[in-house]
Amino acid sequence: MIEDVIINDNEFLRQFELQVGDNMACIEYSLQERKIFLTKFIMPKEMEESGFSDVFIKKVFHEVKKREIRLVPTSPQIAMFMRKNRREYKALLPVGINM
Repeated sequence: MIEDVIINDNEFLRQFELQVGDNMACIEYSLQERKIFLTKFIMPKEMEESGFSDVFIKKVFHEVKKREIRLVPTSPQIAMFMRKNRREYKALLPVGINM
């Protein structure tokens, strides 16, 4: 159920969104050259307690990989996720950035 979530890229607000019932989580971003900076992570407590946090970040990372751009996690929560899953997502980082 959780893995089947669909994220929306709201280009106007420059954020990825995950809507679950009345709650919405978002990851704000900034695009520069061929890099996407994930700058802010907002997740309602109810969604986090239900296990949506890692699923949402994984979906966003998958979208970045599909677009063939590099990812720079500037949000503390996303950087922590990157450190925990370094082997799986290391290829998304720009050259010279290590987590």
